[in-house]
Amino acid sequence: MMVRSGNPAMRFGTLTSAAMLLLLGGGGTGWTQSAPPALGLQEQGSTPAPSAPPAHEENPGLINEMGKLFDKLPSILPPIKRPSQTMDDLSRLAKPSTMVSGRVVCPVSSNGAPDCKQAADQLCQGKGYKEGKSLNADSAEKCSAKVLIPGRQRKPDDCRTDTFVTSALCQN
Repeated sequence: MMVRSGNPAMRFGTLTSAAMLLLLGGGGTGWTQSAPPALGLQEQGSTPAPSAPPAHEENPGLINEMGKLFDKLPSILPPIKRPSQTMDDLSRLAKPSTMVSGRVVCPVSSNGAPDCKQAADQLCQGKGYKEGKSLNADSAEKCSAKVLIPGRQRKPDDCRTDTFVTSALCQN
């Protein structure tokens, strides 16, 4: 006999537990069960099957791939040098250089872009050096006097943008 409560929460709890019992095993067909595991006891006359360890499967995850990278890392990196070898290499690469300031127009190359390497060389040669590399550049719009005429419409060829090298690293 079922007891009814006036409390709706109690009724819901009773209905929920009854539904769970029906679903899990109270009614209808059940799932098949396997044999219970042996607890170390063997029957007389049977030989134990040799148990092979499970084969290691390759896991293509991120952690596995990073592990492979760390395994290959010593072969990728160059050998470590002594500090004296490193200083020798740097002294061979380093050339004495000086930074100079000025303002030289970058000429327009054949593709329409400014050639600032040539302008940096000119700036350095003007200061007594052989060649240079551009460190800083500036650009300005240069317009003809026609733009200043009142009421005249501005045309595309009235102004152009000039690029200047303002500082360069010069070397002998």
